[in-house]
Amino acid sequence: MNAFFDQLLGLSADSDTIEAGQMAARAVLVFCVALALLRLSGKRTFGNSTPFDVVIQIILGAVLSRAVVAASPLGGTIVACVVLVLLHRLLAWAAFHNQTVGRIIKGSSYVLVENGRIHYGNLRRNNLSKRDLLQGIREAGGTDEVREVETARLERDGRISVVQKPKRPD
Repeated sequence: MNAFFDQLLGLSADSDTIEAGQMAARAVLVFCVALALLRLSGKRTFGNSTPFDVVIQIILGAVLSRAVVAASPLGGTIVACVVLVLLHRLLAWAAFHNQTVGRIIKGSSYVLVENGRIHYGNLRRNNLSKRDLLQGIREAGGTDEVREVETARLERDGRISVVQKPKRPD
């Protein structure tokens, strides 16, 4: 049985000796492992685009690709990915239960506009121009007028959210 899997997956092959069929078989296996890891990591890992989640996405893609082309041992690569997903889950749990850990891992939101007034210090702190702010207000708030905005925030995931001032009846 071991000889079968060795031949099918090229378990003893390296990046110079792996055959196309073995790479294809590894690709199918890595695809199935990646799906299982996604289930283990939870919906938020690929549902959000916070820097915390993007890091795990990039690392998993890079590490798993090495398994397909036999640049790294197949078993060790899969174990490393499981460890990364478990670490991601552990840090997400810690961030949920501890505000300081959450701030360190996920960052903070910043008020950019309050009662129609722009907080230029927070724009500078986050390398946002007034044009960037206005674009975010148009996209999220449906208005071009800063004075119509009660609050605009740069959220932890990088999006700008907007709460408009209540409309006064005419």
